[in-house]
Amino acid sequence: MNILKAILLGIIQGATEFLPVSSSGHLIIFQKLFGLDPAKFGLTFDIALHFATLIVVFMVFWKDIVTLIKKPFQKYVLLLIIATIPAGIIGVLFDDTIENISASGGFLGLSFILTACILWSTEYIGKKTKEDGQITNLDAAIVGVSQAVAILPGVSRSGTTMSTGMMRGMKKEAAVKFAFLMSIPVVGGSVILGAKNIIEEPGNIEILPLLAGMLAAGISGYFSVKFLLNFLKKKSLKVFAIYVLCLGVIILLDQLFFQKIFDVFLVYNM
Repeated sequence: MNILKAILLGIIQGATEFLPVSSSGHLIIFQKLFGLDPAKFGLTFDIALHFATLIVVFMVFWKDIVTLIKKPFQKYVLLLIIATIPAGIIGVLFDDTIENISASGGFLGLSFILTACILWSTEYIGKKTKEDGQITNLDAAIVGVSQAVAILPGVSRSGTTMSTGMMRGMKKEAAVKFAFLMSIPVVGGSVILGAKNIIEEPGNIEILPLLAGMLAAGISGYFSVKFLLNFLKKKSLKVFAIYVLCLGVIILLDQLFFQKIFDVFLVYNM
């Protein structure tokens, strides 16, 4: 992989990791457009990009994280643990299946459309009055299940968890904060497991493209999350719903009729 492609993929990962449009789905699209072999695209590069965006979460929410570290036995920490469990279980049990689904892109069109439906529904479900201290264990568990569903490529993790939180009655600010903080254990866990696999089976790591991609992901991710936080103060998620709906329909049409980019539909590489 050359440095320019690494930078572009880093920008895509960073920007779409936090916007409710699915970073995994966009990376699959651009892998297909560039003709990149997912195996050669590589676990190492993927883990590096996720590590870069994880650092962004720490940078933006560092005050909240420090507060949680100082008081680790508070209710909010328990809520984050509860919300982490479903995705952790799904990730461990179905890791290979998810990886194969990602490689084929067969579910991508429908996954984007599902994301659109979830984002659009946010405006009509839930009173959105709950502050941080009013989030219940059941709220955390349901948001956690939504994060597990979002492991499927094309289903936005940030969008699904934020939307589910708001549907459960959380205020926008509370839902966004909870969604990003609950991503830390899941993303961090995937980075650690990925690093373990890399150590056990080291491949040819291209250092310059790796560092360039990480830097691009970090910078674009920082501006992306700042943009989203300001955007949601005044506007809704509908604009993102329209975008992913259009994208999903285009991909679905390509899968079913044209096969210019995607040559499979509802199947995955065994």
